[in-house]
Amino acid sequence: MLTDRLIKDIYEQNRTIAVYGMSTDPEKPAHMVPKFLMSKGFDIVPINPREDSIIDRKCYPGLRDVEENIGILNVFRPSDQSLNVVQEAITRKQDRGDINVIWLQEGIENENARRLAEQAGILFIQDMCIKKEFMRIFNETENT
Repeated sequence: MLTDRLIKDIYEQNRTIAVYGMSTDPEKPAHMVPKFLMSKGFDIVPINPREDSIIDRKCYPGLRDVEENIGILNVFRPSDQSLNVVQEAITRKQDRGDINVIWLQEGIENENARRLAEQAGILFIQDMCIKKEFMRIFNETENT
């Protein structure tokens, strides 16, 4: 069960967040959310096959290409594409031993992906905004 204590632990124990589907468009949540988290001290790793760099960070074409160890995989892909992302994450966890949490953004849900992630020992969160939860848990405002 997802408790506030568990959510707080996720943030405190996982400082590197890979953002699958990160956008260069500053008006999109897939840009604003990771930029906010970066401002809070998280190491953001963009994943987008069409970009070389986002927010002055090296951008990787796919999850398997990421050099850094990943704590949280934050997913900004449609629900019907999230199963493939989770399967890629499970393969990476088996190969590299990283990815402790898969977090599907608000509005993104896939029960098959959840089941597979949990069977692989990965904490799975869906249909929740990682930024909103951070702000709620740490009592932050946009201007903090």
